[in-house]
Amino acid sequence: QVQLVESGGGLVQAGDSLRLSCVASGRSFSTTAVGWFRQVPGKEREFVAAISWSGGNTDYSDSVKGRFTISRGSAKNTVYLQMNSLKPEDSAVYYCAAAITVSRVRYKSDYWGQGTQVTISS
Repeated sequence: QVQLVESGGGLVQAGDSLRLSCVASGRSFSTTAVGWFRQVPGKEREFVAAISWSGGNTDYSDSVKGRFTISRGSAKNTVYLQMNSLKPEDSAVYYCAAAITVSRVRYKSDYWGQGTQVTISS
C-alpha cells in the first residue's frame, strides 16, 4: 500500500507561481512512479505530469509543458510540482497519484491522495 498526502495549494494571481508537494509513505513506495492530476467540477480528471522513481523519466500534458516542472526530492518520498506562469484555467483540485511506471500513472494509477485546491485569480 502507498499513502499520498498533498500540500501547497492556495489562491494566487495569474502569472504567479506555486509549488505543490506530495509526501508518500508505505512499503511499496521505494519503486513507485508518481504523478499529478487535476480536476474541476463537472469535468474528467486530467493528467498533468508524472515522474519515475529514479527521476530520469518524466511526462507532461501539453497544456502545462514549459510552465510546470515535476521533480523528486533526494529522499525519494516527496514529489514536487513547480507551477509557474499560472493561468486562471489552471484552477482545479490537484491530486497526487502513484503506480509502478510513468505510463501506468498516466493511464491507470493505483493510489490517490485526497487533493489540494489551487485557485488562480485573473
